[in-house]
Amino acid sequence: MEKRRIILVPFPAQGHVTPFIQLGQALSLKGFSTTVVQGGSNQVSHIPGFQFLTIPETLPLSQLKTLGPVEFLMKLNKTSEASFKDCISQLLLQHDNDIACIIYDELMYFSEAAAKKFKLPSVIFSTVSATSRVCGSVLSKLNAEKFLIDMEDHEVQDKVVDDLHPLTYKDLPTSGMGPLDRYLELCREIFNRGTASGVILNTASCLESSSLSWLQQELGIPVYPLGPLVTLQLQQILVYWKRT
Repeated sequence: MEKRRIILVPFPAQGHVTPFIQLGQALSLKGFSTTVVQGGSNQVSHIPGFQFLTIPETLPLSQLKTLGPVEFLMKLNKTSEASFKDCISQLLLQHDNDIACIIYDELMYFSEAAAKKFKLPSVIFSTVSATSRVCGSVLSKLNAEKFLIDMEDHEVQDKVVDDLHPLTYKDLPTSGMGPLDRYLELCREIFNRGTASGVILNTASCLESSSLSWLQQELGIPVYPLGPLVTLQLQQILVYWKRT
C-alpha cells in the first residue's frame, strides 16, 4: 500500500529548509511519503525517500538584497501562487488524490490558497521562536501611522504589550524592514492563519510556555511545539531502530 503523502513548502533559505527536512525525515519514520516543493533557488536536490519538485516562474533568492525583505516576500508570494496550484493539481493526479496535508513555511503563505482550492488540510510551520510569532501577530493588528506617532512618546515605548509581560512596544521588531505600512501589511498576510488547522513551531514548551499559551488562545487552533527538531529526529530514529 502506498504511503500517504505530505507536501512541504519551505522558504528557500538554509535556516528554514533544514528544519523542514528534519520534520520531513521524522514524518517519514511515521509512515508518510514526503514531497518538498521549492522555488528556483533550490537548497536541496536529493535526500533518500524524498521527492523534490520545483515551481517555475518564482522569484530567485538573489533578488532579496535588491528588493528588501518585505517587497521580496510580497512579490515571491504573488508570483508563486498560480504555479503552486498547478503543482498540487498534478500531484493529486499522480497520487490518486492521496495528499494528507500541506505543511508550509509561514513566509510562503501563497500555499494556503492552493490548500483551500483543493480542500486539503494545511498546517503552518514557523521555523522561528514562538515569541517571534507573537510579535508578528501583535504587529499585524497595528495601524502604521498611529504606531509611529505613539512611539514618539517614551511612555508608550516602555508600555508592556497586553498579556505579554515583559514584552514592551519598543521590543517589537520593526527596524530594517523598510516602510512600516508595507511591513505591517506583510505581517497581516503572514500571521493570518487562514484555514490552517494547526501551527508547528520549532521550539520547546519548557522555553516559551507563556508565548505558546498566548498563541493557542489567539489563534484558536492547535499549536505544536516540536523543537528542537534535531532531537525529535534522533528520538524517532531510535524508536525505529528498536522496532527493527
